[in-house]
Amino acid sequence: MADPNLWSHPERARQLTQQHESTRQILYAWDELLRRVDASVVMAREAETHYEFSLEPDLLKEYQALRQQYDQLEFLVLFSGKYDHSPAIISIHAGTGGVEAQDWADMLLRMYLRYAERRGFATRIIDESRGNEAGLKSVTFEVNGAYAYGNLKSEAGVHRLVRISPFDAEKMRHTSFALVEVIPQLPEDEVVLKEEDLKIETMRAGGRGGQSVNTTDSAVRITHLPTGLVVRVQNERSQLQNRKTALSILRAKLATLSEVAQGKELAQIRGEVLAAQWGNQIRSYVLQPYKLVKDHRTDFESTDPDAVLNGNLDEFIENYLRYTGAVSKRGK
Repeated sequence: MADPNLWSHPERARQLTQQHESTRQILYAWDELLRRVDASVVMAREAETHYEFSLEPDLLKEYQALRQQYDQLEFLVLFSGKYDHSPAIISIHAGTGGVEAQDWADMLLRMYLRYAERRGFATRIIDESRGNEAGLKSVTFEVNGAYAYGNLKSEAGVHRLVRISPFDAEKMRHTSFALVEVIPQLPEDEVVLKEEDLKIETMRAGGRGGQSVNTTDSAVRITHLPTGLVVRVQNERSQLQNRKTALSILRAKLATLSEVAQGKELAQIRGEVLAAQWGNQIRSYVLQPYKLVKDHRTDFESTDPDAVLNGNLDEFIENYLRYTGAVSKRGK
């Protein structure tokens, strides 16, 4: 942070600044917890000999508050992955189910945006392809905040919805699927891209957009020739901005492939690449004939799908992180 050349690379400087502030807040929280514990211990000891009236109710209330604070800080210990502190890039793809699946993809986008808002994370839509009738065929967005990727990596996989379809005149129960991909956003120097390996195409952006978005060739599609990976970005106004964002996403996807090449499972960074169809789901959201959200990896359940779909994902995320931590320890 004290390096005078830090801001010569604004993107790297921004990421270091965020990491510094996040670390500072965590250290301050632990110091404050220890201070309160020490003060409570002193008060408890003095109460035994110096007070005629009982301080037990006050001490019990303080203990409960300290325990809650400790549990929250303990949760941060679960973020031990290499990229957990990084911003996250999330893509949602409608799967089997037609218009119903496209509406489901739109519901998932709303769920994650609500979750990010509750956590104080900043979000930005990078690219979207809307359905002809309703919903989304696909969408990619960025989430910035302390441990954004560490929190949201649990969402990678196929999500299954069971409900009475609002698009069915006969009010039949439908099952639809959507695939969620989660990758960390990496610094520019993390993965080096060679110009000769890239096929860069420009085109006019489609769908919704403001002034200049749909009237110029601002959309960018980049193909990484050695791997066949394709990234498309259209939501920024300038071609330069879209190109920069597309390259950032491509770096993250190549880092994912690099982890696999080094013998690490893809699930450690991105989650398994699965077809968005029956049998591959990581989580089921049942709205009819009963109400239940179940994570099939951890077996954690919620009987309040409305709250979950409004972004109340904390318990699912915590159970996943504790589950993967336990699995990792057993593996060692």
